[in-house]
Amino acid sequence: MNICFDTFGCRLNRAEALEEEAQAKLKGHAIVDNHSDADLIVIRGCAVTGRAQHDCEAEIARLKAKYPFKRIWVTGCLPGAKPLVIRDVGQEPSGLVHVPTRTARAYLKVQDGCNSACTFCIVPKFRGKSSPVPREDVLVKAQAFIASGYHELVVTGCNLCQYPRFPELVADLCSLDPGCRVRLGSVEPGPCASELVDLMAESPNLCRFLHLSIQSGSQRILTAMHRPYSAKDLEKLLEYAGTKLPGACLGCDMIAGFPGESELDHRQSMGLLTRHNLTNAHIFPFSERPGTVAAGLPGRIPREIRRMRARELAQLASANFSRFKRRFLHKEVEVVVENVHDTRHCSGWTGEYVWCDFIASGDQGQRKSKVKVLVTGVTPRGLTGKMV
Repeated sequence: MNICFDTFGCRLNRAEALEEEAQAKLKGHAIVDNHSDADLIVIRGCAVTGRAQHDCEAEIARLKAKYPFKRIWVTGCLPGAKPLVIRDVGQEPSGLVHVPTRTARAYLKVQDGCNSACTFCIVPKFRGKSSPVPREDVLVKAQAFIASGYHELVVTGCNLCQYPRFPELVADLCSLDPGCRVRLGSVEPGPCASELVDLMAESPNLCRFLHLSIQSGSQRILTAMHRPYSAKDLEKLLEYAGTKLPGACLGCDMIAGFPGESELDHRQSMGLLTRHNLTNAHIFPFSERPGTVAAGLPGRIPREIRRMRARELAQLASANFSRFKRRFLHKEVEVVVENVHDTRHCSGWTGEYVWCDFIASGDQGQRKSKVKVLVTGVTPRGLTGKMV
């Protein structure tokens, strides 16, 4: 059977889709890129925002109208989604570790679900309570990725800091192979994040990139969101990270226009971005998700104001990013090659999560390889350079 996967949303969705692809191939099926070539189309959806859910549902409706006789399976975080079940067409080798190989970096799922009760979030409705992948299984899978030629493991989960003793797991992953980078997905501010800052300072192969699910810089709004940290906690963590990890990329998730958010609350979020040079910012206008507490809170902010505040936060983060990129001019960076455009032109991510286009030396720019690049220029997207 020919199967086409369409994946929306976060790295966790991506990791799960890649795992399903690997299992399908192992069971004798073929993975195709075009809907027209598929016998089965798998949509792994996302409902983290109203816009994300709308886009997924629009794509499903479009495919059903275009291919009325094809099987379309909906999974992931969407109403009515269900786990994907793929039938064996051959004999699956026992004890074999499934290793997705289509990507340049390995997506390693370590955890699912969330025990928090944030008032804006619909995700626990679809993913349930926090469920860690057993530590030994994580390490075995990581070793299999490394053995298959990956030079970066991207650690994914719904709420990574709810993994028991997560910093210890990260330390174990870093110790598997000093030549393989380990990159963390978004983490929640708190004691776990502080331990991860220490680990980044100590571990050369742990990417110096910390993305925090901050959501707001206002104590009043954090309380209304039921976030498990205070605005003072955020300040202390970001000050600590800035001191302990000079040159690291600090990113964040933020919601603009949460119910009851005043102009002062918005300015407090702007101030947090400014003081701590947060660069890689994912900014979302507040989205009412039916079934969440926040959907019924008073003080709803008009949509045009939400969008305006989101633009202001995004513009500030973009200015921070422009300054951050200039730090790398005439310096060497480490890049894991994502794309090989021709024999000499390649591109990929630095350890600090900055995109870099560069000229390779001969035929040394191989996809998945890890190379050193001298930065010679800055572009709106990232950096340019040449391999050394």
